[in-house]
Amino acid sequence: QVQLVESGGGLVQAGGSLRLSCAASGSGFTVNAMTWYRQPPGKQRELVANIISGGSTNYADSVKGRFTISRGSAGNTVYLQMNNLKPEDTAVYYCNLEGRAGVRISAWGQGTQVTVSS
Repeated sequence: QVQLVESGGGLVQAGGSLRLSCAASGSGFTVNAMTWYRQPPGKQRELVANIISGGSTNYADSVKGRFTISRGSAGNTVYLQMNNLKPEDTAVYYCNLEGRAGVRISAWGQGTQVTVSS
């Protein structure tokens, strides 16, 4: 069983920075991709950024140039460096892992709140 634990959220003023972390624990699985999603208040969950096993990254247009996704050396931790934060970045941020453990697996973290004040 794979478990994801997120950390790093908080309250920051517009223009500030935060770094989110997501650590995957468990055994017997391989990672295909790790993705950050967010769900703003009253809105649907949306993709923010992802990184696949080969290292390629993708970003939502709204965060390009401001956010950077990266992973730890072991490959089971993913980070989201968020710079020049805007009030519209306020959301609950969730980490997702897609991989295999004999069968295809998908795991979600519990979410971490990011609030950007103007």
